[in-house]
Amino acid sequence: MNTENNNSPLADQGVGRIIGLIDAPFTPFNEDGSVNLSPIARYAQKLQQDGLQGVFINGSSGEGYMLTVDERKQLAEAWVQATDGMLTSDAAVVPGIPFKVIVHVGSCCVRDAQELARHAQKLGVWGIGAMAPPFPKIGRVEELVKYCEEIASAAPQLPFYFYHIPAFNGAFLPMTQFLEAVDGRIPNFAGIKYTFESIYEYNQCRLYGGGKFDMLHGQDETILPSLAMGGAQGGIGGTTNYNGRCLVGIIKAWREGDIEKARQLQNFAQAVINVICHFRGNIVGGKRIMKLLGLDLGPNRTPFQNITPQEEQQLRKELEEVGLI
Repeated sequence: MNTENNNSPLADQGVGRIIGLIDAPFTPFNEDGSVNLSPIARYAQKLQQDGLQGVFINGSSGEGYMLTVDERKQLAEAWVQATDGMLTSDAAVVPGIPFKVIVHVGSCCVRDAQELARHAQKLGVWGIGAMAPPFPKIGRVEELVKYCEEIASAAPQLPFYFYHIPAFNGAFLPMTQFLEAVDGRIPNFAGIKYTFESIYEYNQCRLYGGGKFDMLHGQDETILPSLAMGGAQGGIGGTTNYNGRCLVGIIKAWREGDIEKARQLQNFAQAVINVICHFRGNIVGGKRIMKLLGLDLGPNRTPFQNITPQEEQQLRKELEEVGLI
């Protein structure tokens, strides 16, 4: 693991880099499609007990773009209340530090994003982030920089992360060029949640400026190779919702030098991911796994196609076969 870079914008703001794994939680819904805040306190406790370091709410796993501004504010308030005073428990990282709440504020309407950013700052959350909007499609680095700049300026006291997930929005832009463009332009720019297949580019971003920015690994299926390249101090995951102990265990085994155990855990994580790929991915299949584990978070919002009772039975069978249930 590389050490803290004192030239990081995070150090300038008096906060440290993210060490360990942050969870991207699902949004609980009632059967009528309304937001259900009641499971969040129990949800937060589960994640804390599994060794997660915090949450990145209202993102892709949370169906954030399908929520109203008011709903997104309500969820942010509920997560802040549920985690007030909560400390992390993962002894493989640093136990006993505050459990972080990061709020995704990205929107197709920049003014809505700015409103959400200001609201998050008033709540006193740890940080904010934004993915590129699905419409209009951003096709140039300067367009992306301007989008991030306007959002980040609405909450200047908070670290701002760009959430790079081009499969969701078509913003297949070079992230090293993006870092060069934001460097010195967005004072509170902290780094990137990098959810893309290029481990090479991820590492190049990590090396930029001597490790100036916080590069959060965003693909649960490739934690181990990212560790092997020397830079994945922190990450934000989606399958951490129901497989958090395994994914936290990969990092723990790596730090302890038990490479074979780390390999076994990474292979198990991929086996679980193979299952959810049969059921429309993490947002749909993964959310239903939570119900099978005893925390029912309700259905997905339209236009997602919800799991049928027959599919739920098959999902349970496949999870039993790989050993998650």
